[in-house]
This record gives sequence, C-alpha cells and structure tokens, in this order.
Amino acid sequence: MKLGMVKWCLCFGILLIVNISKASDTLVTYQLLQRIASLQAKESDVFPKGLFPSYRLYALNSHRQKADVNIFFTGLISFTLNNMLPYFTAYQQKIAQSIILAGNAPAVKFKNQKGRNTYNFWPTDTPQIFPNGGWLNLFNKKQALPDDLDDTVIMLLAMNAHDSVASEVHQLMQQFTNGGTKKIKNTFSSYKDIPAYSTWFGKKMPVDFDVSVLTNVLYFVQNYNLPWTNADSASLKLIEKVIEEKKYISDAAFVSPHYNATSIILYHFSRLMALKNLPELAKFKDSLIGCAKKMLLDNNNFLEKILLQTSLMRWGVQPAEIISLHNNAELIQRIEDEDFSFFIANMASMLPNRLKRTAGAIGVGKFYYFCPAYNYVLILENLVEQQKHEVSL
Repeated sequence: MKLGMVKWCLCFGILLIVNISKASDTLVTYQLLQRIASLQAKESDVFPKGLFPSYRLYALNSHRQKADVNIFFTGLISFTLNNMLPYFTAYQQKIAQSIILAGNAPAVKFKNQKGRNTYNFWPTDTPQIFPNGGWLNLFNKKQALPDDLDDTVIMLLAMNAHDSVASEVHQLMQQFTNGGTKKIKNTFSSYKDIPAYSTWFGKKMPVDFDVSVLTNVLYFVQNYNLPWTNADSASLKLIEKVIEEKKYISDAAFVSPHYNATSIILYHFSRLMALKNLPELAKFKDSLIGCAKKMLLDNNNFLEKILLQTSLMRWGVQPAEIISLHNNAELIQRIEDEDFSFFIANMASMLPNRLKRTAGAIGVGKFYYFCPAYNYVLILENLVEQQKHEVSL
C-alpha cells in the first residue's frame, strides 16, 4: 500500500468495513465521495485541472506504467455520479456536483476541434496518441485516432447535454455504421451483414464492433428518448445475438475488444436493461443472472465481484453475500487494485479476423488502463444499488 494512503485508510477503512452491508449509512457514502474528490487533479500539471488521473500498462511491458491523459474515466465518473445524485443527501449532492462540475471543465480539450459535438479519448487541442508515450508521440498528428462513439455518448451524458445536441449527434452517428461506406472484416460471419454502429467516427477507420460500446450508445438513445433508427435496431440485434450465442462468455475479448471481460460486459448489459425495459433483452434476463451468479462464485477479483453484484442488483437479485473485509490495508489495496482494468486500448481490434485473434492473444497493441478514482465510484455505486434494493423489499 502507498505510504500516502495510511492516514486515510485509518479514518476510512474501519467505517467501510463496519458499514459495507448497510447501504443506507450516509457516513460511508460521504467518505467515498471525499476520497474520490481528493483524487481529482487540483492544478494543471501532467493531468489538466479537474481530470481524474489514470494510467496505462502495455501488455508486453508490464513493468512500465505511464500516466495517460484521457477524458474517458473522468466522463464515466461524472456520468455515474449523475445517476446516483437522487440517492444522496443534500450535502453529499453538493460534493458530487462539485466533482462533476470540475470534471466537465477540461472536456473542451477533448472535443472535436472543428466544432462538432463529438469527443476523443485523448486531447484534441494538441493531438496525441498514448500521452507520455515516448517515440509513439512522434506520430501524434499523423496517426491521431478519430473521435469515437463511446467517449462521445459518455461525455454528453456526463454533461447532461441539451436534447438538441443529443439529437444532432445521434443523426451524425447514422453515417458510421457497418455497410455504410465500409463493411466490417473482423467479426463472426453471421454478424458481418448487421448494419450496427461502428466504434469510430473516422471515415478512414475500419468498421469495429464492440458490444459494450453499443450498450452505451443505446443507453444514450434511451436516456434522451431519441427516435429509434435502423442502426439502433441493428445494434440491439447484434447484442441479442451475442447474448443468445453466449459469445460474451466464450469470446468476450472478441465481441468487446475495448472492455475485454465477461464481468464488464454483464455490467454494461445490466445498466442498459435497468434504464428502460427492452423486451428483446428482457427475455435473456434469467440466463444473464445465472451467468453472473456463477461468475460471482468462481471469481476471486474484488472489483469484478463488485461489478457482478451491482449487475445482479440491477436485475432485481440480492446476491447471497455482500463483500466484507476485515483488514483495512487489504481493503484499500483491493479497491486501488492496479491489476483491475475496466478499459483496454486494443489496437489489434481493427485488424482482420485471424490477426485480431492472434495479436489479441499475444498482447500486441493492448494497453490496460487503471483509474483509482473510478474504482471508488464502482464501490459507491454498489452501495447505492444495495440501498435501492433494500427500499424495494
């Protein structure tokens, strides 16, 4: 455990251990929010003010962790806190809103520089790929990645964008689907004709399917009550097939190359399904619950178990065991687990099928991302789901 964490562990750890099964305890929520706020950049240095620090680790060089300046995790934190606001006390809401406001401030650095309301994973004011990446940064301008649908919908949700902006971006998305100007070359043969959304806005990029990204896009569509398009229906159809064929279990890294794990895919499915009823997905609810329950029993990773618990509670199931630890140092170490990666930058995802599988298995072009603050948000979200579940009983 980092030495700078010791004092905070002593004041926070006992509270969380005592109360982790009592989701209504406001003191625990307050301590989590305070910890999240403390991790937010206060002055611009490596990370712009308001951004939450995150770090990447190259799969083929696991001894060199590098700071990565991206809007992804900051957007996810603001988006998730926005959803939890109704379940906070007035004082907790003030803390959360302060975090959200500060987190949204640097968003302009990641917005499309031509004025379009789309967002990039990395800064666009000074185009970069893999910030602090040494020789890789020689290609910043020439090889900079285009904006993507995932970061865009997450940021629009984080900032509570106006309905007109959401509608405008949704219309733009219709230009970036499979079979529009290009056809996907690296998915299962039965999926190749499905005109679902590609991950990228860039017209020069290969079409790329990621089932978790598609759930985020459809969450955005449902949240804003946008008119359902052919691309939305096709994206839902692709998600259906992935669930029906259980590809999210057998081929998680292939169908969701940027999230890469069954537990994280289930988390995305449950979030979309909890927002509004989608009959096309509701029919798989029992099967998804069964998978999550089995994984919860078999999985030893603390944060993956948290994701699985949260997913089950969203589906109306109270897990048999709510995680409780009895060692402060171990608890904080597990929350700030650098081996847990919610997101993966997977350059191999754009390669043709055979190369995609081979490179993915070896780890070529695969970067694992770690954000301590987001891990705390996942704990907080889990506690709020417990609170909601207790109220519903």
